[in-house]
Amino acid sequence: MNRAFNRKKDKSWMHTPEALAKHFIAYNVKFLGHTEVDQPKGTEVVKDAVRKLKFQRHIKKSEGQKIPKVELQISIYGVKILDSKSKEVQYNCQLHRISFCADDKTDKRIFTFICKDSESNKHLCYVFDSEKCAEEITLTIGQAFDLAYKKFLESGGKDVETRKQIGGLQKRIQDLEAENSELKKQLQVLEEQLMIAQVPPGNSMSSKTPTDIFDMVPFSPMTPLVPLPASNGSAPPPPATPSEIRRDLFGAEPFDPFTCGAADFPPDIQSKLDEMQEGFKMGLTVEGTVFSLDPLEGRC
Repeated sequence: MNRAFNRKKDKSWMHTPEALAKHFIAYNVKFLGHTEVDQPKGTEVVKDAVRKLKFQRHIKKSEGQKIPKVELQISIYGVKILDSKSKEVQYNCQLHRISFCADDKTDKRIFTFICKDSESNKHLCYVFDSEKCAEEITLTIGQAFDLAYKKFLESGGKDVETRKQIGGLQKRIQDLEAENSELKKQLQVLEEQLMIAQVPPGNSMSSKTPTDIFDMVPFSPMTPLVPLPASNGSAPPPPATPSEIRRDLFGAEPFDPFTCGAADFPPDIQSKLDEMQEGFKMGLTVEGTVFSLDPLEGRC
């Protein structure tokens, strides 16, 4: 890491090693935001980022937006950016990914650091407004680097590798939890669709015969008549045979003038019918006017 602050050799650090190694140092600051930079270090790089974010903040301030307040937690493991009220972690910048840290000598309130993003591998410059603590915060981050480097030398590099592996596993766990949550949502949607599509047994509308407003089955000449069971539960009567259909309720065959012939009547009745038909064919004369039942000869 390249540090843009100067520390006298005889000047001791501001915090005890235990405070940064076992706990953290907290600062309440205003977060101007972060922006992507081309280089991982350089004073001019952070100056350009500060000018860019200050300009964006002025625009948002003119629109009525306030600068959000955050809490910085600095330790030998990194810099955490938390919401000042909810204490929710917004960004977790691991120390070995921070490549540059500096405070603005012209503006004592501004300090920045550059960190390589773990997902996109892009270098992001974070800018903060800290009233009068910009230099102190920069020195605290420098002390955290100094302690972390000493611990690295004492452990032979194993401690850093272990932290990297733990960080990778934690990231993998977060990805799996997010994937598991998405799969649960998809499963819930499929279960709801299955419940809607499923028809309960015995309530199928396709097997029920449609009825009219009087709850009666409408007659259709195309459908055969099916005998329905009696109300007392007994079996329906058998269908009538052709011999039974030709007799009326008194046991006599019904009269049909269109099917009856000469052989269907007794001789005396048949002869009288023949005489009546001949009389109608000859016509009747009334006061000189002839009436005929023949439609081709009938005139008035």
